[in-house]
Amino acid sequence: MINKRLLIKNLLAHNDESSFYDKKRQLNLHTKEGKAKFLKHICALSNSNPNNNSYIVVGVEDQDNQIVGDDFFDDSRIQNLVNAFLENPPRIQYENVPFPNLPKDKVVGLVTIRPKTKTSFFKKNIYTIPMNTVFVRVGSNSMPVDGEIEKSFANTQIVIDIENSSRNSIGYTLDGVMDFMQNRHRDISPKYKVFKELFVICWAGTKRKIREQTFFSRVDIELINEQVKLFYSALDDVTIEYDDDSFTITEFVPLGLNDRTSYYPLETQTIRFYDNGYYKIDRQFLFEPPQFNRKMLHHIYNSNLSLIDKMSKGVALSGREQRDLENLSSTLMICYLNGFDEAKQKLIDAKTLLKSQPNAGVYLSFKEAMRVLRKMKYDVQ
Repeated sequence: MINKRLLIKNLLAHNDESSFYDKKRQLNLHTKEGKAKFLKHICALSNSNPNNNSYIVVGVEDQDNQIVGDDFFDDSRIQNLVNAFLENPPRIQYENVPFPNLPKDKVVGLVTIRPKTKTSFFKKNIYTIPMNTVFVRVGSNSMPVDGEIEKSFANTQIVIDIENSSRNSIGYTLDGVMDFMQNRHRDISPKYKVFKELFVICWAGTKRKIREQTFFSRVDIELINEQVKLFYSALDDVTIEYDDDSFTITEFVPLGLNDRTSYYPLETQTIRFYDNGYYKIDRQFLFEPPQFNRKMLHHIYNSNLSLIDKMSKGVALSGREQRDLENLSSTLMICYLNGFDEAKQKLIDAKTLLKSQPNAGVYLSFKEAMRVLRKMKYDVQ
């Protein structure tokens, strides 16, 4: 079992970006340009490493390898994006890895690209990349090539050595449990459970009852053996259930208008553990968008657009408008889910304005809304 935090350290210590790993300050999958860049690197790393894993590390400064972290990114449907644009797509996995010196809401992202012998190429256009383009890694660059590519197995032993030196130990596991329980979350009743005498999950959150149902907020859940965050959110409410063989997280989204909020199940994630030292994560999307009166939504939608226009012009907002701003992201999301097709793009376009607001909750609400929308479907057209 590989300790993902140690793997990231070993990748960064090995050398600069290479033909088997890349590093990024952050991913931007809100735009076609950001998606195209990400897919280009996936394609190139897959083609250049047909017999070993390759990696992208997210949350690292390019110049000095400083680990600065990025937001928790829980979109399991990132594979759908790869499948939509690449022929012979590799299997990929995105994991969120905590580091001790980062704020608790920041992690380092680790993208693992599994080996695949067939050549990956773009099966349709995206941004400036035309259909049928093939990419490979040339040193630290992802470059287009014409015609057939010659498969190389030069990285195989190097990557195997790095992965072997990143194996977990009892010491790493115990240190991880103690750090989670005694340092990071001792103020919100942390708990742990051992599964199959091998796997350790730690979790913590603020417990509260809403309409006879127990929810946890400010939730942090980690699979300690691999130093991977399974779930993190400063806002969302989740329920947690477990038995001797599995651990289930069900995420709920609070949505409503005019201060009337209801809780809608968004997704359930179940980690199943097996006696042979294997585990599997199953996800089921549950969300059924709430429907509201369209005439009322039309008025609210226009009010939100007016609010964005005022911010773009630097017009001072009233106290009432400041309060409305806190709900702008979730309100535009509701509008989008009720047939206002342009609402999602209006929200994306307002990102910079929302991020610059002195009330940090405004931008946090934006990130939560975008996370829900990403879970529903990537805008890959």
